[in-house]
Amino acid sequence: MTHQPGDQPRVVIVGSGFSGLCVAIKLKKAGIHDFVLLEKESDVGGTWRDNTYPGAACDVPSVLYSYSFRQNPNWTRLFPSWRELHAYLREVVDVYGLRPHLRFGVEVEEMLFDEPSNTWTVNTSTGESIRTNFVVNATGVLSKPVVPEIAGLESFTGTMFHSARWDHDHDFTGRRVAVIGTGASAVQFVPEVAAQAGQLYVFQRSPHWVTPREDQEIPEARRRRYRRLPFVQRLERWRTYWEFERLARGFLGHPKVVEGYHQRALEFLRTSVPDDELRARLTPDYTPGCKRRLVSDDWYPALQRPNVELVTTGLSEVTADSVVLTDGTTRKVDTIVFGTGFAATDFMAPMKVFGVGGAEISDVWKDGAATKLGISTSAFPNLFMMLGPNTALGHNSMVFMIEAQTRYIVGAIRHALAKRIPAVELRPEVQEKAYRDTQRKMKKTVWVSGCRSWYQSAEGRIDTLWPATTVSYWWQTKRFRPGDYR
Repeated sequence: MTHQPGDQPRVVIVGSGFSGLCVAIKLKKAGIHDFVLLEKESDVGGTWRDNTYPGAACDVPSVLYSYSFRQNPNWTRLFPSWRELHAYLREVVDVYGLRPHLRFGVEVEEMLFDEPSNTWTVNTSTGESIRTNFVVNATGVLSKPVVPEIAGLESFTGTMFHSARWDHDHDFTGRRVAVIGTGASAVQFVPEVAAQAGQLYVFQRSPHWVTPREDQEIPEARRRRYRRLPFVQRLERWRTYWEFERLARGFLGHPKVVEGYHQRALEFLRTSVPDDELRARLTPDYTPGCKRRLVSDDWYPALQRPNVELVTTGLSEVTADSVVLTDGTTRKVDTIVFGTGFAATDFMAPMKVFGVGGAEISDVWKDGAATKLGISTSAFPNLFMMLGPNTALGHNSMVFMIEAQTRYIVGAIRHALAKRIPAVELRPEVQEKAYRDTQRKMKKTVWVSGCRSWYQSAEGRIDTLWPATTVSYWWQTKRFRPGDYR
């Protein structure tokens, strides 16, 4: 079914990354074809369309970072690049016939629930209002880049951009570059920039625990075997899944598992960085796992290049051609690159979402993003979320969570349609218990052990991560539970 402006589809999916496409595929499989995918950009891909910086790649092995129902035997590397991931998602669109459902260049600005008709009105950047029965938000948590507030930033006369908005026309050759941030993106693009820049200053607020990535090319012979014997790749997928899942025990309160990881990271740092002073500045003072764990084979070598300086003194301000530190010293630069991550705790913002009684979702969540499984929230009937609050992971593949959420959401929509129920709304008491249990479990995890990370809100609350195993999440989303809704 092809959707055009003016149509009133039964289901609106916002976003066309891994999450949105998965929901679309499973709706079709369930016999529900009256849906539209709204995408603000000109192509599908989400994270893997936007993050095209040099070295951009997944930090989960390719065998696990794909749909279980659409294995890809043609991955060329253990850790796939953004190009391969983007190509995979574009192929998925064509294989499952999703193009007629896609509308590009349409950004959702506002959604309003109408109680008398039990429908949503979706207002877009094109001026169109779409009336629909169900909305699935699949905009993800890595879609809104964060640029820190630094005094004088607007006075800088050089080139400046965020890693998620990479300027591919900018030539780094011989440049004096400041990279602000040392997280998951920076560890990938800093080695690439270091090889070109005349001088590179890497500004670090706090170090991360890093272990070897050990990336490698997947031999053609193995790829042929995967094509000929798909079950072999599936076995490798499950072996990798359980290897990653073991890490969850450490993050969820089993210190022996964390200590093993801690010792591996320390040994990697010791053998990679012989200089005592530099090694000390790269040694975290918090429990491994409290911040996002990083994997890299070339991060430490890049920081030891003669044209690279690791700067751990705080930033004070930016002038027309320099970065000024809190100790009064300056570093002259002509390029600033922000590797400062995303607004992971903003969830659906800047979109405005008004539910029952006109309540706006950001206001409702200001004291805690309470949901059931990160999928539904009370007072917002027929609204479902992909990768919503408390569903991110610190140890395994998000595609696993995406498939679990999709199964639950499609089950909810099928139930409502089959029973002719105009609206399904999460019961407040179910939500309260679920959120209370989530926060109780969170108190036992490594993520509240004392560090400051993007997992936390400004108030220090963690509404981003799932505080249990993915097996537990799979079990709880195995089927839609009508009794939790009214």
